[in-house]
Parts: sequence; structure tokens; C-alpha cells
Amino acid sequence: MSDLALAAPRGLARPAKARAGETAEQLAAWVLAGPAFALIWILLLGPTVAVFVLSFTDWTFGMPEIAWAGLENYREMAGDAVFWKTLRNTLTYVAFVVPLSVFLGLGAAILIEAGESLRGFYRAAFFLPVVSTLLAMALVFQFAFHPTVGAINLTLAFVGIPTTDWLKNPNTALFALGVIGIWQAIGLSMVLFIAGLKAIPKDLYEAAAVDGADGAFERFRRVTWPMLGPAMLFVVTITAIRAFQVFDTVQVLTDGGPNKATNVLLFQMYQEGFSFLRSAYAAALTVVFLGFVLLVTVIQVRLQERNTHYG
Repeated sequence: MSDLALAAPRGLARPAKARAGETAEQLAAWVLAGPAFALIWILLLGPTVAVFVLSFTDWTFGMPEIAWAGLENYREMAGDAVFWKTLRNTLTYVAFVVPLSVFLGLGAAILIEAGESLRGFYRAAFFLPVVSTLLAMALVFQFAFHPTVGAINLTLAFVGIPTTDWLKNPNTALFALGVIGIWQAIGLSMVLFIAGLKAIPKDLYEAAAVDGADGAFERFRRVTWPMLGPAMLFVVTITAIRAFQVFDTVQVLTDGGPNKATNVLLFQMYQEGFSFLRSAYAAALTVVFLGFVLLVTVIQVRLQERNTHYG
């Protein structure tokens, strides 16, 4: 009994010390993570919350007072034909840019990795648009799309194909901007796919060859494509988010025209907030933009993860 009596206090003291140690570790973790957490709130979460609250007011930039407006900005948005056209333009741009840039980037990655020489040169050449100044490149494309002296129309006229003023035609302006977006996005997709290709074990191709997959297409279908699932998921998500954020080329080349044909969500937010100084309505557009991007991203991830193989 005496041994049990003496052992009981020691047995109770150990959990207390363990709890004290855990508390000290948690406190140390919060102290170490505190600066990063504060920066996240200051730079990301705080402004997001501020924009969300601002969207329910009637504040205009420069006004000394702010009044609560409830859902008025969202009601105005729902009845605004310009907003719906802008949303349609944005979705059309994303649907045009994302598939082509992803699969062209995949094709470039496969061709470069299949080659035996000049791999570094081709990687740098394809990745150059990613690090280039988009505004400067937009001016180059403005000259290329020129209706009379542009390289594109001169080439089309040479082969007998009808030409048009690509940036001034409402039917082609958005797709002309999409070509620029694809040109810029291919390099990033290529680099990410090259990383995914290098992560595929070589013995999988040997096993596929033993099973009779000798052709290049069969190796791609049975091994490369399934194993690129994580890379494909990441590339599609990143490319879609970047496509939703198109702004520079719209601002420089078309200014949202002609006849709002290239007006996209980010450009409309800029106009409402900084040109018309309608800060509250711009905040409401921002909330819708962020919510829509988040929704599309979540749906995209859910759909692709079903067919994604993680090796």
C-alpha cells in the first residue's frame, strides 16, 4: 500500500509536466508564427475583410462619411447588363486560354524532353514570355495585329485568307487578346510539366514495354498521362486563376472595347474604383470576382482529383 501511495503522486505529476511542456511548445509555436500570421492578416486577410464590408456601403472615394447600403450594390450589379456581358467575356476568355495553353505547354514539354540536344535553349525560349514585361509585349502584338502592316494580316493575305482589324472587330478582339494570353502562359505550363515528367519513374515505361506498350502513344496513354495527374491539376488551376486576372492587355490594347467586347471583370473593377470612384460598387465586384474564382477553382479541383493518380 505504501508503494502504491508513493507511486500515485508521481503518476499524477507526470501528466501535469507533460501538459506544461505542451503549453510551452504551443506558446513557442505562436510566437514563431506570429509575425507571418500578422503579415497574412495585414496583406491578405485584412484587406479582403475590408473589401467585403465596404461592398455593403455606399462609400465613394473621398467622401468623409460611410453609410450602410446593405445589398444595394449587389442588386445594381444583378440588373446591370454591362456586368453580365463582362462576366460572359471573362468566362469566354478563360475557356479559350486555359485548354490551349495547358495542352500546348504539355506538348512543348514532351517534345523538349524527347529531344537530345538544345534542351536548355528551348526551355529558355518558351519560358521567356513568362518573365517578359507584358506591357512591352502587348505593344509588339499591337503592331502584329495591325490591320494593314501587321505581320498576321500580311501572312493571311499572302495565302489568300480574308483579313480583319483584329483588335477593333467585336467578334475577334477578345480572341486576339486570348492569343497573347496563351503565348504568355505556355512557358509556365511547360516548366511545370517538365518537372512532372522528370518525376515519373523510368521503370514504369519498362514495365509498360513488357506489357506490349511499345509505341509512343501507348506509353503516353498508359504511363505518362496518368502519372501527370498532380502536375495537370496544378497547372490547370494556376492557369485558370491567371486567366481570370487578365488586365494588362485589355488596358493597353482595347480599353475594354470595342463596344465592351473585351471588358473583363478585373478591368471593370478598375474602372469603377479608380475611374468612376465608385469604391463600394467596385468592392462588390471584387467580392463577386473572388467568390467566382474560388468556386471555379474548387469545382475544378474536385472534378480532376477523381481521375488524378498520385504516385
